[in-house]
Amino acid sequence: MFATGQKIIVGADHYGLPLKNIVRDYLASRGYTVVDAGVQSSDPVDYPDIGAAVAARVARGEFARGVLVCGTGAGMAIVANKVPGVRAVCINDPYTAERAVASNDAQIVTLGSQVVGPGSAVKLIDIWLESEFQAGRSAPKVEKIRKLDEDYRRKD
Repeated sequence: MFATGQKIIVGADHYGLPLKNIVRDYLASRGYTVVDAGVQSSDPVDYPDIGAAVAARVARGEFARGVLVCGTGAGMAIVANKVPGVRAVCINDPYTAERAVASNDAQIVTLGSQVVGPGSAVKLIDIWLESEFQAGRSAPKVEKIRKLDEDYRRKD
């Protein structure tokens, strides 16, 4: 379980702004220290800019967890997973939210503001934060992901 008081970074493009604000405020109300990496207005912004910035801060260890929001959640997941050391999962249902951590040890989840409503989003976030990496049979798989990450970022 991700303890309250710990730091979580959130970010969104202009499509995800309203849902990001709801998630941010909800996390703060639950006792988490939340850093909002933007956006702060509905002016158009390219989601890779926000997604990469948030994922980089998670990869550097500034934050153990992060939440990204765009229209579908898919684009943000793709971007976050391009950052070495990051495992991001798009969550749209309770089972995926739980397995994101339990099986995949994901540090970042992404949400789609045009796919998931506010009530569902906070429930999915709760499930994700209350889940723990179960290791066991998943540990070697996550290690393979880490190794792939390491192999593909090496400069030849």
